[in-house]
Amino acid sequence: MADARGSVSGSRNEKPVKFYGLSTCVWCKRTRKLLEENDVAFDFTYVDLLHGQEQQETIEQVRKWNRAGSFPTVVVGEEACIVGYKPDEIKEALGL
Repeated sequence: MADARGSVSGSRNEKPVKFYGLSTCVWCKRTRKLLEENDVAFDFTYVDLLHGQEQQETIEQVRKWNRAGSFPTVVVGEEACIVGYKPDEIKEALGL
């Protein structure tokens, strides 16, 4: 089973990147793979693997950026939020 939270190191670490997803979501898996293939450092959270208060607090964090609370949600720095698997938008936000 995947970890609920963690960090992935990468050489591209100019901006903090947060990835929120579901462990069973194909689009979330593709988004994470895109970040890893481009050597992006990021923190990840699989919301479905959290429980109770921790899960509720994380959903509230996601909704600050993405009112629908859908996944995947990628937050780049404090200026960009990409919802869904959108490789071009993710790369643009990261300056790739």
